[in-house]
Amino acid sequence: MVPSWSVRRPALSALIATQLGTLGAVALSGPAHAAGDTPIDKGEVLVRENCSRCHAIGREGDSPHKEAPPFRTLAAKYPIEDLSESLAEGIISGHPDMPVFVFKPDDVEAIIEYLKSIQAQ
Repeated sequence: MVPSWSVRRPALSALIATQLGTLGAVALSGPAHAAGDTPIDKGEVLVRENCSRCHAIGREGDSPHKEAPPFRTLAAKYPIEDLSESLAEGIISGHPDMPVFVFKPDDVEAIIEYLKSIQAQ
């Protein structure tokens, strides 16, 4: 008698191969800031993932949190480059409900480039 799993094995192998192929395609698509995207694109993804819950992160719109300044207005208060150290060491604000964020150097550069790209003129 032939075990039942051996009869189904080719079908199972095909199913596994299909699933692995699908997973491989998803893995290769990578995150939104995959290699090849610009630093501005990467910075936009980072601020969307980490900051958009409270801040307006684009060139228009209101911040969801009324006390959180829209990112497009930051240059009116100070040079955007001055945020680099705070982003790398941990931004601390006067708002007790703002979490502390610490970013890697490459991420800091991308965020700064994005912030510069959206500043109101």
